[in-house]
Amino acid sequence: MHNTLTAQISPSKTALLIGASRGLGFAMVQTYLTRGWRVIATAREGASDKLDALAANAGGALEVETVDITIPAQVAALRERLSGRRLDLLFVNAGVKNDDKETIADVSTDEFVRVMVTNSLSPMRVIEAFEALVPSDGTLGVMSSGQGSLTNNTNGNYEVYRGSKAALNMFMRSFAARHRDDTRTLLLMAPGWVRTDMGGPDARLSIEQSIPNLIDTITAHHGRPGLHYVDYLGRTVPW
Repeated sequence: MHNTLTAQISPSKTALLIGASRGLGFAMVQTYLTRGWRVIATAREGASDKLDALAANAGGALEVETVDITIPAQVAALRERLSGRRLDLLFVNAGVKNDDKETIADVSTDEFVRVMVTNSLSPMRVIEAFEALVPSDGTLGVMSSGQGSLTNNTNGNYEVYRGSKAALNMFMRSFAARHRDDTRTLLLMAPGWVRTDMGGPDARLSIEQSIPNLIDTITAHHGRPGLHYVDYLGRTVPW
């Protein structure tokens, strides 16, 4: 792997991938490395073992950083460490869910706040903090979900998680409205139902079926200004 990654490194392309210690985020790191990008990947403290092992074989193409995006001081510290860097792609993948069976009637206030802060508020704080490092032809993206679609919610279930992703979509849309003359690409990505720790063993897609296609879709949207809510195959998701 060392020789392959080193040979394909392109110093002109750098991605900052937030929430990349496992699952979809880790797979994104692996895929971008094999496609010749330099990657800055983040994990929470004590959760970077897989990233550290990958970095050891990446020939300098992978930098591992520590941040918990729910702690503003840690976000600010990471922003300071990366000051002056150019990010062709900023992508926030971090997210959590509550018990699948909990409805809005059941969930505790603390659990509701945990999910909303992690899935909705914190990703947008990262976007706001780091967007100045992304050039006019760069991409700002967050991992949303098809479950954030109001139109597609015809059977309920996963209520709190759905609400957190719908809120994330709205906040990203507000960001786009405040930057309506921006030439950068803004993406809300729906990866599909994927077999990960979060998605569970019964999910329809493997990581290998989702992430390479998702990254193809991110690449295909390069140079297309404005906000796009799309799935891993590039299909538009209804709001």
